[in-house]
Amino acid sequence: MSMLEPVHKVLQATGHDAIALVPGANFLRVFGKDFHQMERPLVVVVPKSGVPVAVVPNLELGSFAPIGFPGEVFDWRDEDGYMGAFKAAGAALPQLAKGARVGVEGQRMRVFDLLALQEVLSGVTFVDAHAAISAIRLCKTLEEIAALREAIKRSEVALEATLMQVKVGMTEKEVEAILLSELFRAGCDGLSFDPIVAAGDNAAKPHASARADYHIKAGDALLFDFGGRYNHFSADITRTFFVGHVSDHDLAFYDTVLAANTKGREISRPGMTASDVDDEVCKVLERSQFAAFKRHKTGHGLGLDVHEAPQIMRGNNQVLEPGMVFTIEPGLYRDGEAGVRIEDDVVVTENGIESLTMFPRELRVIG
Repeated sequence: MSMLEPVHKVLQATGHDAIALVPGANFLRVFGKDFHQMERPLVVVVPKSGVPVAVVPNLELGSFAPIGFPGEVFDWRDEDGYMGAFKAAGAALPQLAKGARVGVEGQRMRVFDLLALQEVLSGVTFVDAHAAISAIRLCKTLEEIAALREAIKRSEVALEATLMQVKVGMTEKEVEAILLSELFRAGCDGLSFDPIVAAGDNAAKPHASARADYHIKAGDALLFDFGGRYNHFSADITRTFFVGHVSDHDLAFYDTVLAANTKGREISRPGMTASDVDDEVCKVLERSQFAAFKRHKTGHGLGLDVHEAPQIMRGNNQVLEPGMVFTIEPGLYRDGEAGVRIEDDVVVTENGIESLTMFPRELRVIG
C-alpha cells in the first residue's frame, strides 16, 4: 500500500483537487515522522493526479529523506528565504490551475504557510478540510491501541508513585514536580500536555495551573489531569482524591461524578452517536442536586493528538465504530471550593467499549 493511499481516499471522498499537509498528527500518520513547526515552513501538497511536491528547509533534508517521499522535493536555505522553493513547487503543479480546490488543515496550518501557497497557486481556492483529513486517524490500528495502552499503563504507575509521596502542607508545584519525575521514571517518552495538579478551590478550574504559593490542606480535593506519551501516542487521565479526610457533602459530590462516568462506560457501544453518549452522561449530572456545577461535554477523541475526533458532545452525530478511542470525563466544579473530574480512556470494540485506563475510580483519601 502506498503511504499516500489515505490521502488519496480523502481526495476521493471530498472531491478536492489536492490536499496540503503540514507537520502534525496527520503528517505523522501518513509519513511516519513528525517535524517541529517553527519559523521554517515545511509543506507537502498531494494532488489528485500527478506528482506530489514538498517544500522542505534544507537543514531538514537529512531527516526528510528517510521518509521515502514519492514526489519532488524543493528545499530552501535561510539566507535565500522560502518563497523560491514555493514558486518552484507551484510550477510543478500545473494541474492546480484556476478553479482548483485545495484542502488544508484549518486547525494546524499557519497563516504564512497558507499565504505562500496562495501566492504561487493563484486562482486556486483553499478550503478547510481538517475534519476530512483527520478522519484518517479516527479508527486506530491494533499497533496504535497497543501504544496507547502502554502510555496509559506507564502514566498510571507514575500516578500511584506520586500519591504515595503527597503530604498535607505540600504546594501544588511540589506535587507537580514529583509527578513529572515519576512519569519519566515510569518510561514515558514525553508528556501528553502540561499536567494539571490542582487542590482546593483551584480544582474548581477545569484547566488550572499548579500554584507555588498554595499549601495543600486537610479536606482539600486534589485533582490530577495528566498523561505520558509512548511511541507518539498520548494518555489522558484524570483522577480526583481528597487529602486527609472528606466531608459528606464532598462525598456526595464525588459520587455523582462517578455515577456519570460509570454510565458512560456502561452504555457506550458501536452504532451509538457521540451525541447519544454525551446526552446520557450529562443527564446523570443534570438530574442531580449538583446540576448547577456542570461545565463541559463528556469527552474527546484521543491518539496522536490529545484532543481529536470524535468529540463526545451533544449535536455531534458521528457514529461510534470499532477502533475509535475517546475519553469519558464528566466533572463538577464549585467555584471557590472544589472540583471533581474522573476521566477514562476507552476504545470501541465490536460489542461495546474497553477501558484502557485501569486506575481505581472509587473515592480515595490520601496523605
